[in-house]
Amino acid sequence: MDSQRDVVASITLLAAFVSACAAPPAGSGPQHFIYFGLDRERIQEPAFLETPGIVGAQLKYTWRELEPERDQYDFQALREDLAFLEQHGKRLFIQLQDVSFDTSRINVPRYLLEDSTFRGGVAQTYWFEDSESAATPEGWVARRWDPAVRARFIALLQALGGEFDGRIEGVNLPESIIEFGRSGKLHPAGFTFEGYAESVKAIMTAAKEAFPQSRVIEYANFMPGESLPEDDHGYLREVYAYAERIGVGVGGPDLLPHRWGQRNNSLPLIAARGAGTVAGMAVQYGNLDDVDRQTGKQVTVAELADYARDSLRLDYVFWGTQEPYYSNDIIPYLRDLRR
Repeated sequence: MDSQRDVVASITLLAAFVSACAAPPAGSGPQHFIYFGLDRERIQEPAFLETPGIVGAQLKYTWRELEPERDQYDFQALREDLAFLEQHGKRLFIQLQDVSFDTSRINVPRYLLEDSTFRGGVAQTYWFEDSESAATPEGWVARRWDPAVRARFIALLQALGGEFDGRIEGVNLPESIIEFGRSGKLHPAGFTFEGYAESVKAIMTAAKEAFPQSRVIEYANFMPGESLPEDDHGYLREVYAYAERIGVGVGGPDLLPHRWGQRNNSLPLIAARGAGTVAGMAVQYGNLDDVDRQTGKQVTVAELADYARDSLRLDYVFWGTQEPYYSNDIIPYLRDLRR
């Protein structure tokens, strides 16, 4: 236990030093990235390259493609993307993906599925419209709570950090929410809410150890087993508190200031974070379709940018490419930032 506390203390001190050196000036507003996800070839588009207000790209890489065989890593695509962005004066933020929202897609290496040590390697997640009795399969997630599976993901983090720490702007971990319901009927083997919360923190610690120079952001949007504020078991709050203690950033995949779920869970925690904790959020598919329930008006790029800067004090905004917003609103807004 003493050695573990020493590791956390060392990470905290190092994180504070890096944050002081690398953070943008106070009041300068967030840095703007374009979230291309798996459409990584789009970093070659002129609209992206020729807009000075765009600092870089957030690109998604799945665990399966980065580790096609056990302990055999393939980072060639990542190297090429990084080299291209560096050549054009842009930065790279990578999103590691161990979860899918498509029942036909599994994003973990095949060996996890085939070796009984990993108890299947993945678990099916569900979507609940009204109740668990009407649950429908949604996708697949790595068994993050399983120590054997988690150790393999940590090995990937270490391999990535050994080559790319300090060269990339940052890495964001997958969103924290996974849905198996509350009753336990759909819970995979070994899963508990408490154990899952501890596994999220363990991965955060490992990511910070692997990337002491580049930013690390945990996409902590919700946690299974609770719904703030009326059903608060401390899981999400502890993730945020732990992130602040060890120097990991926080954020989420959807900038939705008018949705009650976000307003009651991640958004107030992001807004209340300490000054030394970085934060980044993505404007992903559907976010710009959202409507303010009080005014009946659809949100705008300028409104979300102002909210990100003034209410949340974000360090990063990752803008998605949903049309027509990307071409008609996002690019013109970011182009005007530097005029």
